[in-house]
Amino acid sequence: MYRIAVIPGDGTGPEVVAEGLKVLKAVSEKFRFTYQLEFYGLGGERYLRTKEILPDSVLNELKQMDAIYLGAIGHPDVKPGVLEQGILLKIRFTLDQYINLRPVKLFSGVETPLKDKGPEDINFVVVRENTEGAYGGVGGSIRKGTPDEIAIQEAIHTRKGVERCIRFAFEYCRKRNHKNKVTLCGKTNVLTYAFDLWERVFREVAKEFEGIETDYAHVDAVCMWMVKNPEWFDVIVTDNMFGDIITDLGAMIQGGLGIAAGGNINPNGVSMFEPMGGSAPKYTGMGVVSPLAAISACQMMLEHLGEDRAAQSIEEAVMKVVKQDVKSLSAGKMGYGTSEVGDLVVKYILG
Repeated sequence: MYRIAVIPGDGTGPEVVAEGLKVLKAVSEKFRFTYQLEFYGLGGERYLRTKEILPDSVLNELKQMDAIYLGAIGHPDVKPGVLEQGILLKIRFTLDQYINLRPVKLFSGVETPLKDKGPEDINFVVVRENTEGAYGGVGGSIRKGTPDEIAIQEAIHTRKGVERCIRFAFEYCRKRNHKNKVTLCGKTNVLTYAFDLWERVFREVAKEFEGIETDYAHVDAVCMWMVKNPEWFDVIVTDNMFGDIITDLGAMIQGGLGIAAGGNINPNGVSMFEPMGGSAPKYTGMGVVSPLAAISACQMMLEHLGEDRAAQSIEEAVMKVVKQDVKSLSAGKMGYGTSEVGDLVVKYILG
């Protein structure tokens, strides 16, 4: 019995989560596992109504779950950063979800903006440190609104945080068993203190993983090569800020935010899984956005929980849908509605 917290969230989040839960029901019946859902109405509507973001009582309940399934956070009537920091970052930091795991995989039938590249070229994973760096909230400002205003935002890197992220990347590379290569993405020529630490720890940990190739690239070069030669990559490990940037680039080359999913991972605790597409408020209630990213997030959640056959079944069904059915992953251009795409995935799962 898996206890799963469900946070549908804002905008189109509830719509795509509904399809993910539809798929979860189908695979649970086929592969015979049970689960219990606990729903939490966190997000913009609750904040506007009650001025409450994430109560400590809810946070304590989340700590008892086996996984968290998230739709989207972001509301047009709430100042940017309020919900993101108060919900997403608070959950990540409090539950120590120190890995952001982002598969970048192009499926057959999905268009990529990269000329002459196909599924055999775009299949790598980004392991992003998720609880430190520039997102730690260390900084401040003085003389705000004046010509003498000063703003300071500091990036914090601890050896513990760096090492556990790098170690996870090597372990994931070994488990993945694809190209057996880990690339460190940094900026050693400018951010000399931070990435001296990253590079030294990377070399030390690499010695423990015989048979895994290693290399290093500056973040600007990684962006260039992700476009020019994505086939070079297998597992990329990087810090919080750079990871945030390159994973959005990764989403685009794998076909867009309509299919990109990710996980916020605590290998020894509670992890959270979500589509990368955001709340897309202008499409709310229209039933036109792709649910495949949310369904793929459900797949990642089940893989994390050890339900490998169920996860594989979901991925195979999604691959059939994008190859045989949907015309596009763009909102309103799929040829099917949001719920209909979910039905197609279930149909292929149940055979």
